[in-house]
Amino acid sequence: MYTIISGTNRTDSNTIRVARLYKQILKSKGVDAAFLTLEGLNVLERNPAVRKIEEEWLIPASKFIFISPEYNGSIPGVLKALLDVSDIKKCWWGKKALLTGVSTGRAGNLRGMEHLTGILHFLKMVVHPDKLPISQVDTLFDQSGELTDIPTLQAIDRQLNDFMNF
Repeated sequence: MYTIISGTNRTDSNTIRVARLYKQILKSKGVDAAFLTLEGLNVLERNPAVRKIEEEWLIPASKFIFISPEYNGSIPGVLKALLDVSDIKKCWWGKKALLTGVSTGRAGNLRGMEHLTGILHFLKMVVHPDKLPISQVDTLFDQSGELTDIPTLQAIDRQLNDFMNF
């Protein structure tokens, strides 16, 4: 089972738009992926909501796709807190991860993806080497909210094809 994690708690973000695109592309390839948004999630303590997320989306998954925006040269605190508060052995150990960074700047959250890679390695996860930085993400969507940039769509397609065989 695949779980896509939209790694921010901000509503109506470019991150969630990109994460939904990943879900749509996977579905077109015959892969039904679970979709987890961190919007409105309290991860300051291990609570019933966190346990429900573990049972429904984290423990059953063998592969994760993290879509993470750049927050101060790293990842959002809510994503780090989710990793910290979860049952590490059950949720993460020995599982595979694909990383995509999004930013309105030039680097596509390269530093954040490297930071997240280090965290995931500590959690004994195997991180796919094709980490996709999506730069200037705010310019890639049309007026209806669809990502229309052909090179970006091609890069996502290649990345997902590789991850499906990973």
